[in-house]
Amino acid sequence: MNLFSISQLAQFSGIKPHTIRIWEQRYDALKPERSEGNTRYYDDKQLRRLLNIVSLMEQGHKVSQLCSMSDDTLFSMIHDSGRIDSSDSEEYFINQLIAAGMSFDSGHFEHILSLSFSAYGIRDTYKTVIYPLMNRIGLLWASDFLPTTSEHFISNIFHQKLSAAIDALPLADSDNKTWLLFLPENEFHELPLLYANFLIRLSGHKVIYLGSNVPIKSLESVVIDTRPDYLLMFLIHFDLPEQIQKDIEGINEYFSGEKIYLAGNHKLISSMKYPQNAEYLSSVLDIERILGLNEVLSNNLSR
Repeated sequence: MNLFSISQLAQFSGIKPHTIRIWEQRYDALKPERSEGNTRYYDDKQLRRLLNIVSLMEQGHKVSQLCSMSDDTLFSMIHDSGRIDSSDSEEYFINQLIAAGMSFDSGHFEHILSLSFSAYGIRDTYKTVIYPLMNRIGLLWASDFLPTTSEHFISNIFHQKLSAAIDALPLADSDNKTWLLFLPENEFHELPLLYANFLIRLSGHKVIYLGSNVPIKSLESVVIDTRPDYLLMFLIHFDLPEQIQKDIEGINEYFSGEKIYLAGNHKLISSMKYPQNAEYLSSVLDIERILGLNEVLSNNLSR
């Protein structure tokens, strides 16, 4: 069982500690325990109760009514709600995915994710739900507020869903542009790269996907043999800029394509001097812009 302080509950739910205390005093929303030193703490059930209350508030229910309900009633209302309308928001989906991830409830997790896909589609779900959620749990995990197992559980389901979405896309024509995608050695946060794979395939381009933890020295033969038009690599964890710069310059000696794209850690990449044919991508929107994705999809719909 995990134990949380009120500040940790606030980070998970997006509700300020002061507001949580008011709900406790006014509506008896949560029932914290107290340690021997008289410090208040909350368990997993209390966290999930709070996340369910916040999610249902997003659907228009009154907090005073929700706080008087049992945990089973709250969860039934969440689980039975299949409607998607203007009262739903990104926070609803984020809170429910965190709650399901914390309790390893794969059925509820996939149910909520399916609702999000129905409401926003895969592209906007990634930008408005998955990306903010992963940022939130990444900060909590780094601060030891989130168990590593929960982080792995959540990210692996996202990985499966994105992989399935990619597999469902048609293969690109043989004469279309080719992208080589990879994470360098000791980089394992694959979701952004996997989503880039989805966008590039959606735009009709070909992708050679190498995945995570690829030794730079092993790239030469692949690049020479496949002659990709573009390289895309994500740099997430902090490394010596000099070493990364040296690796990119080494790649550029045998890369004969049009452009090398770098994404991820802004502080790391901005401190480097990379080749003229390299470009930093600061967000998903930059990738969509380069691909001309909105125009591609518009043309496909008009056919």
